[in-house]
Amino acid sequence: MLNREIAESARIARRAGAILMEVYATDFSVAYKDEADPVTEADTRANAYIVGELRKAFPKDGIVAEENEDNSDALRSGRCWYVDPLDGTREFVARNGEFSVMLGLAIDGVSTAGVVYQPGTDKLYFGVVGGGAMLEERAVRRLLKVSEVAEPSQLKLVVSRSHRNSAVADVVARLGIGQETASGSVGLKAGLIAEQEADVYVHISDRSSMWDACGPEAILKAAGGRFTDLEGNPYHYGGTDMRNRKGILACNAAAYEAVLPVARQAARSIGLIQ
Repeated sequence: MLNREIAESARIARRAGAILMEVYATDFSVAYKDEADPVTEADTRANAYIVGELRKAFPKDGIVAEENEDNSDALRSGRCWYVDPLDGTREFVARNGEFSVMLGLAIDGVSTAGVVYQPGTDKLYFGVVGGGAMLEERAVRRLLKVSEVAEPSQLKLVVSRSHRNSAVADVVARLGIGQETASGSVGLKAGLIAEQEADVYVHISDRSSMWDACGPEAILKAAGGRFTDLEGNPYHYGGTDMRNRKGILACNAAAYEAVLPVARQAARSIGLIQ
């Protein structure tokens, strides 16, 4: 059941969240890895803390983290942690609270366990595929289970606050979705689906990476949901390319088969997939 892995990664995520909030309370500066990719002291400090703690707790495991200079552990087989120390840096910079710490454990390339922590609200999502998912909020735990809404027009869509594009609008129109909310962080979007506050998230872009997906995937699947690329393929964690080239579809299981072909067509319309 990977109980120790969940306990340790939850502890680490909480402390990393405290580091983020320490920086959040200051007049921090913002640098850019490229034009659309901000980075702050919070990213680098939390990254160093998480990697150090994981190495102490699980010295035989590989670690791939967004702010690492060397992510060659992705080439190893067996167990590997995928870490985003601050998912939603734009939201962090905007000070809207919609950011999280994300840790995911892949075993032989398959997302198996995950933790997502939102320090601004003290919400901790965690799950093991096949073992269930939980939300711990203000010391109260509850089991997570995705909704059973199957009718596309009744779905609640959660969209990216920073990355919504015209292809997503096309999916909304074709499915007749009338309920929509915006949120930062892939992990928080997956968490909203897991707790039935939303039903579907579509990311029609190649601007996400393995560390954005591993933890959220485990939690959503543990809650009974689906998490694939926009061709319907499962994610494989490992290799030299860290980018999720074919986007993300996160959905409850009941509506997945209805949503996938529409999302796939929208991705084809902008050349994201063939």
